Amino acid sequence: MSIQVILALAVFVGAYILIATEKVPRVTVALVGAGLMVIIGATDKRGIFFSQESGIDWNVIFLLLGMMIIVGILQQSGLFEFLAIWAAKRAKGRPFVIMVMLVLITAVLSAFLDNVTTVLLIAPVTLLICDRLSISPIPFLIAEVMSSNIGGTATLIGDPPNIIIASRGGLSFNDFIVNVAPIIVLLLVVFIGLCWLMFRKQLSFDPARVTRVMALNEREAIRDVPLLAKSLSVLALVIAGFILHSLVNLEPAIVALLGAGLLVLITRLEPRKIFADVEWQTLLFFAGLFIMVGGLVSLGVIEAVGQAAIQAVGTNYLGAAAGLLFGSAVFSGIVDNIPYVATLAPLVNDLVQAGGQPAQPLWWALTLGADLGGNATAVGASANVVVLGIAMRNGHPISFWTFTKYGLIVTAVTVTLCLPYLWLRYFA
Repeated sequence: MSIQVILALAVFVGAYILIATEKVPRVTVALVGAGLMVIIGATDKRGIFFSQESGIDWNVIFLLLGMMIIVGILQQSGLFEFLAIWAAKRAKGRPFVIMVMLVLITAVLSAFLDNVTTVLLIAPVTLLICDRLSISPIPFLIAEVMSSNIGGTATLIGDPPNIIIASRGGLSFNDFIVNVAPIIVLLLVVFIGLCWLMFRKQLSFDPARVTRVMALNEREAIRDVPLLAKSLSVLALVIAGFILHSLVNLEPAIVALLGAGLLVLITRLEPRKIFADVEWQTLLFFAGLFIMVGGLVSLGVIEAVGQAAIQAVGTNYLGAAAGLLFGSAVFSGIVDNIPYVATLAPLVNDLVQAGGQPAQPLWWALTLGADLGGNATAVGASANVVVLGIAMRNGHPISFWTFTKYGLIVTAVTVTLCLPYLWLRYFA
């Protein structure tokens, strides 16, 4: 192991410890860590800005930017207040019923949008519901982001790592529906039960507040009908673009930016109002995180670990599937699952090509492990980072360990349930 690799690992581990302990703002840690990776030569300007394997994932950054602009404009219409009051009244103010509604809506939307877009749309509604009922939004936000990661696993377009896997493995939208969606339905049922066990003590409520909410007229919450109509029209076009992105040959990030630009043009709002709701710190944190992980990718650290695991498995494809499932869950909890899958996908492709049809389930093991493992920690998936940023901005900070203590439970249960599914369906 070279000095450069040792230094890169030291930078990454040190940054991760600081993020976990929250002694220093995470965006500061990420940017300083990225700078140190450049100083020690783990990456350079070409690797940072232009490499698909080790650079900043601009698709993620610009997808977030475009959707943040759209959501910020949509919020000014009063739609989120309308949805918050409507949902609270339908659930008769019962917090757990509201949580189940939001969890299921988030999971379904995440299967057909990407999970980052979904949480950007659902989080404002959640904050308003909890404000109306005078309850903490933290359990709801944690449950929603975890359900988005679970629901997004079901389809090709639901989670960015799935797009990478489909591209490398030549897999179709229907392949994901047939092979992954069945276990995801079961996992959602289990997850709702886990939500009751983990959060039930935090879901007390004030009957007087519920009575006042039930008396509200949700239609009065809409402040600007023309703005609402324009925003929903553009959002519908953007969602259609996401679903059809492979047919129109446009990346989701481009679709989001085009939608944001069109909405800015037709609403003619002040730039100060438009950009006030963009989570700039979240975007910078992502950039720094991508650079740090990219440094490890450039030095071959993640590839070496993956190669060692694959060599240890040999032709035991059940063992390989188990190793990929649990190994991917562990690594996706430590580093963002997008660069992790980008690194592992070529290795899995080599193994599948060599093993033929018996090795094909390895793609599903990688998918389930990487996507579900993203729930393990606050930095395991892009949606996690986005929700934590929204929560902090709205005065409800969620610490790294608050998220992680629940995330580890959910990840352990959901990933473990995937092993008998893989065994019974493909190897028994």
